[in-house]
Amino acid sequence: MIPFDNKDAFAHLLTDAKRFPMLTAERERELACAWRDNRDEAALRQLVGSHLRLVIKVARGFSGYGLPLSDLVAEGNVGLMQAAQKFEPDRGFRFATYALWWIRAAIQEYILHSASIVKMGTTAAQKKLFFNLRQMKGRLEHLEEGDLRPESVTAIATALDVPEKDVIEMNRRLSGADGSLNASRREDGDSEWLDLLVEEGASQETALAEADELAQRRRLLGEAMAGLNEREREILVERRLRDEPLTLEDLSRRFKVSRERIRQLEVRAVEKLRKAMLEAGRMAGLPTGLATA
Repeated sequence: MIPFDNKDAFAHLLTDAKRFPMLTAERERELACAWRDNRDEAALRQLVGSHLRLVIKVARGFSGYGLPLSDLVAEGNVGLMQAAQKFEPDRGFRFATYALWWIRAAIQEYILHSASIVKMGTTAAQKKLFFNLRQMKGRLEHLEEGDLRPESVTAIATALDVPEKDVIEMNRRLSGADGSLNASRREDGDSEWLDLLVEEGASQETALAEADELAQRRRLLGEAMAGLNEREREILVERRLRDEPLTLEDLSRRFKVSRERIRQLEVRAVEKLRKAMLEAGRMAGLPTGLATA
């Protein structure tokens, strides 16, 4: 149920969403192509607007975390825009199917960062635990505060495929309140909880290794780019390496060929680049992941 304070905000959000009609698969593809190929802002507004209902639906599913529905919807809209930027209509699936993942991810990240001063989850497993622990406790009829029973810990850890210590720690975080790291550990005030934190920054050795790895990646990329012809290199730079990539229409006018031909050249250039980097990395004895990263 929506809290009374949020009813007006929810009604306003729903009214905005209803201003946009539902799209047929054909119309959806037309709008997606118009945005992808020509950066048609009107097409983007229609594509995104017609999926605001989806954002609201997903946001309502996360309403139990004590955050305003309007904030959840706002974060979901960020995910929706990210999906629109990356959607490829030629792959054959509907935009809603693709956008759902981005919307959920954006809302979950917002909840995780809002739930505590200390980040609740940093790995995929911890995030899964955060968003499922309360539901699992309900199924096990463990509704009281405090530590979980040992059998409950084992059951939850097994069901979610996470270590039991992670279940215990997450439950304690969700059950307790945030405290100041500057609070004194002892009555004499000689030390603070902050003193117990371990430095998580990279060591000097790690920083040097990462810098060396980056230099090797750049060298491999430069060698691979040199193997492309001038037109392939230019298309790849304009489409993949610019902060604001040119559209297929822009490049089709520049090279006096069709947009589809530009797309084919781009795909070929990317594949040639990938193979060249893999081969260069293999010859240099580098791990495959380093050569293609």
